[in-house]
Parts: sequence; structure tokens; C-alpha cells
Amino acid sequence: MKLHFYKYQGAGNDFIMIDNRENRINHQNPAFIAGLCDRRFGIGGDGIMFLENEPGYDFKMVYYNADGQPSSMCGNGGRCIVAFAKYLKVIGTETHFLAVDGPHYAKISEGGDWVSLQMIDVEDVSRDSEAYVLNTGSPHYVQLTTCLKDKDVYHEGYAIRNNTTYAEKGINVNFVEPADNGGYFVRTFERGVEDETYACGTGVTAVALAMAKHNGQTGDVTTPIKVLGGDLNIRFNNHGDRFTDIFLEGPAKQVFEGEINLD
Repeated sequence: MKLHFYKYQGAGNDFIMIDNRENRINHQNPAFIAGLCDRRFGIGGDGIMFLENEPGYDFKMVYYNADGQPSSMCGNGGRCIVAFAKYLKVIGTETHFLAVDGPHYAKISEGGDWVSLQMIDVEDVSRDSEAYVLNTGSPHYVQLTTCLKDKDVYHEGYAIRNNTTYAEKGINVNFVEPADNGGYFVRTFERGVEDETYACGTGVTAVALAMAKHNGQTGDVTTPIKVLGGDLNIRFNNHGDRFTDIFLEGPAKQVFEGEINLD
């Protein structure tokens, strides 16, 4: 059996995309999913998404991490599946779709390669020593640092993700450093991938909100963020006790399509 697939990337965060509107693929199989995401023996990707039908919405996003397990929300994956839906002519330039953390609105450029994705509202931002901890669809740990380009993100991120506080459920670990443009440079260790990735959408969103809280910024805030895979932008409203109208913005591009032999 051959499986037709597409490959998308959003600021270097790469994903396998499958059109599963006819429900031909039973994806509740961790070994199968992990095999497809394997960079040596499969297609390779930080995760895989299935675009499916959902009553009342343009589509449903079903996402799995590279380890084959169901995932919490993936921001860059959400932007990429919007671009994929436009390519399939499921949507035009605006959409309402369903993800694991609930409904999302998104807008895509006419050219189909720039996506603004509305994220869930956020109220709870706590502290773990000097770090911030919050959930932007996925749980995140945000730590200010220096000399980020030289940091051993894998080993330091792995240690935090697997410490006694977070080992059971896991957490994504973001290291952040102020950038010259008034924004931030961010590197992230992602649970589920269990490695550093080139970008993390919910992660940079968490960083932008945490830094607004750290700096006492309220009202309408726009935060540019540089990641290893490129540039992203986050805009939101900070009411002081909650964050609303949160948008994650950036590129979402089709890299290639192909078929893989499942035999």
C-alpha cells in the first residue's frame, strides 16, 4: 500500500500532512506514526497531521508528535495545516477549524505562505524559581538566559523536562534572550520530539506572554521573535490578569509531496 503525503514547514518546524477526509488511515497506532516521522527510515518530521472532516468547522486537525503519541496543540503545525487546507481548496483566506485544545480562527495570505493563527486565551502564568510556566495550548517553561547561541539546549532542556516536577507529563523548555530589534531570540526543547526543534509555535507564544508579564507591558503588544528556523511574530492584548486576542504569525510553506510504501 502506498500513502500519499505532503511535507510542510513553518520556520523550520516540519510536519507530514495527510488528507484523511475519507478516513482511510487509522492513525491510532504509535509505532506506525513514529515510523513515518523517523528521519532515517521514514519520511521524517517533528510531527504528523491528519486533516479530517468535522461538522460545524472547515476541518479538524489531528496531530501526533514524532514519538507517535497524541499531542497537545502545535502552533506552527496549526499554521501549516491552514496552508495545507488552502492548497486542498478546503478553505479560502479565512477559516475556523477544530484542534485538540478547541476551536481556532486563522487567516492566510492570498499567496498561501503567511498564516496568522489565533491561539487560546491565557490566564494562569506561574513561577518556578526565576522561570515562568504557562499553557498556550501546550505547557511551557520560559527561562531568560544569556549567550543563547552557545547554550547546550538539548542537555539543559532535557534535564528540566525530566526533573521531578515535570517528568510525569513533560513540559516544553524555552530559553530566551533579548534581541537587538526589541524582540527575542528563542531556542526550544520540545517534549514528544525529545530534542531541540528549529521552532515551536506555542513556545514562542508563551515566551511573548511571559516577557510581557516580566516587563509589565499591558494593552496591545506585538513581539517579534527569532528562532533557528526564521522569524515569527506574536501579537496580543494583555489585560493585566489575562491575555486575549493572541495571534501567532509566520511562514507556512509546502516543501514537497510524495508517496511512501507502507509494506
